[in-house]
Amino acid sequence: MMNQLPRTKGIHHVALKAAGLESFQKMIRFYHELLGMPIVRTWGEGDSSAAMLDTGDGAVLELFANAPDVLGAGALRHIAFACDDPDAAIERVRREGYTVTMEPKDIVIPSCPPYPARIAFCIGPVGEEVEFFCVKEQ
Repeated sequence: MMNQLPRTKGIHHVALKAAGLESFQKMIRFYHELLGMPIVRTWGEGDSSAAMLDTGDGAVLELFANAPDVLGAGALRHIAFACDDPDAAIERVRREGYTVTMEPKDIVIPSCPPYPARIAFCIGPVGEEVEFFCVKEQ
């Protein structure tokens, strides 16, 4: 009998790093105050500050203030948050001065079965790409 590999249970957290306390505070404002994610825990002080926020679906968004400088785009392309109203979410971030990179639109992912959704994108406080994703009824 072959040993089975351990199965993952889901995403626990996604981490973002800011270059210093000012950028960290912008992330807290964006994710906690603007998007309404409750702060689960915080630790550290100054440029060593960190926090975990509840994304509302069991996964946590972990924020750090200790990036060496602004990070470029890596393998992680964007963070998609499930929401009921991408239009309202994108208007809220736009009013706060964030760059909208894709206006809300209906799409159908050409999978089997097709996966209809309404999506919108913006750039977050430290350059991360944020998607608001709403599954649509067929």
